Amino acid sequence: MAFRERSLRIGYVPLIDAAPLIVADALGLFRRHGVRVELSREQAWAAIRDKLAFGALDGAHLLGALVLALATGAVGPTRRLAVTAGLARNGNTVVLSPALAACIGPFVPPLSAVAFAEALRMRAEAGLPPPTLAVVFPFSSHNLLLRHWLAGGGLDPDRDVRLVVVPPPRVAEALAHGAIEGFCAGEPWGSHAVARGAGRFALATGDIWPDHPEKVLAWGEGLVETRTEEVLAATGAVIEAGQWLEAAGNRREAARLLQDRVFPELPRSTIAAAFDGRVAGCTARLAAPLRFAAASRPCREEAAAWLAAMRRWGHFAGNDGDALDGWRTDLWERAAARLAAPPPPAPRTPSPLLAPTSPQEPDA
Repeated sequence: MAFRERSLRIGYVPLIDAAPLIVADALGLFRRHGVRVELSREQAWAAIRDKLAFGALDGAHLLGALVLALATGAVGPTRRLAVTAGLARNGNTVVLSPALAACIGPFVPPLSAVAFAEALRMRAEAGLPPPTLAVVFPFSSHNLLLRHWLAGGGLDPDRDVRLVVVPPPRVAEALAHGAIEGFCAGEPWGSHAVARGAGRFALATGDIWPDHPEKVLAWGEGLVETRTEEVLAATGAVIEAGQWLEAAGNRREAARLLQDRVFPELPRSTIAAAFDGRVAGCTARLAAPLRFAAASRPCREEAAAWLAAMRRWGHFAGNDGDALDGWRTDLWERAAARLAAPPPPAPRTPSPLLAPTSPQEPDA
């Protein structure tokens, strides 16, 4: 296939779950599939949202819930993005400041929501304000899963804690400086906070919803119709990269590539922890580690769980319409069919977000 004159410009936030894009670029998979791609490092989800909405980016490593928020008009201008692949499952950690962890007392991860709630009640009785916890974006798995976990302990996420937004690359620094008392963010930033002594690992989002879908490969409104062949080629390269990442023998090389291209300021051991299914400084392996190939096929039913959670917490009003139509399994299947060995369907764990755990709800 001949290259088009203009590259596809794909944005990403520096996170381990952007690895399929980084690997596809580093190993020459985009070029081998016949498409020219330019990766653009962005520091925050808001920047990617705006650049996708106004055409400065063609595609992006993106939060699935943000795709839904744009489709429903819950944030920014309404835009109908297309999702042609999933990039990862799991991969986020909840980290608490040493002082907040000390209020809980000794615990072995994963921390129970009930134990956390009891510590917060004791703080409140002592006259202390609710703790400030950071998530990476309002419309994110991080916010929705953290809220579900808090509600499971009988807490009201809008009253019993103060939830704020901090971009992923800044959460460890914010925790170290006392601006926040905990966060939920994608790796390697939880491992970075733990490794530098700024926080203690409490649990992973995979402990809340095992093998939950994480980031997706999303394309700007109308792009899959106007540049279909390039989108299919890029999607195929990302699917192949996910398969490469899944092989245990490639983990060390994956950590090297991510350090060289994305995280030069971090020790390689901090980056490698996620590929090994661990958090830096913790010997135990996560029950639901970061996975790539198993995330590849986009699933409308899983996206519906994010939509239900957004509705539960009052993140949008009105009809969600055809928001789930953006999950283009048909395009994934066309891209996967070009590979010698497409990924098999992955088993899915029913989402706990579809079964509320607590009567705590926002006021009507």
